[in-house]
Amino acid sequence: MTQDRPTAPELVQAVREFLEHDVMTTSTDKRVQFHARVAANALGMVERELADGGALDAAERGRAAGLLGHDDDVRILERELAARIRDGSLDDRLDAVRAHVRATVREKLLVANPGYLPADPSA
Repeated sequence: MTQDRPTAPELVQAVREFLEHDVMTTSTDKRVQFHARVAANALGMVERELADGGALDAAERGRAAGLLGHDDDVRILERELAARIRDGSLDDRLDAVRAHVRATVREKLLVANPGYLPADPSA
């Protein structure tokens, strides 16, 4: 990390908390409240991405590489996996593909909005 404190995650958290506790609660303008809520939610996503994004990308990459038989950038693997699902070449491994897709969607929701996830991770 090239900077001292506050760190990037600490700065993002401070701005999010300012929006949530000061702007959203004291503004009487509904438009300002709405935009502050949207900005606070976006900053929450950035916080979660900074905290967990690397590990989640690595997990997705590992699963996709296992399905495809080679390793590459996770975005390249995603595109290839989608193409192979479309062309049917992974139909013989459908259970593994479904497990990968479910895990990947769950991981993306952990960053985007964990509130959308059921309390039971197996659901």
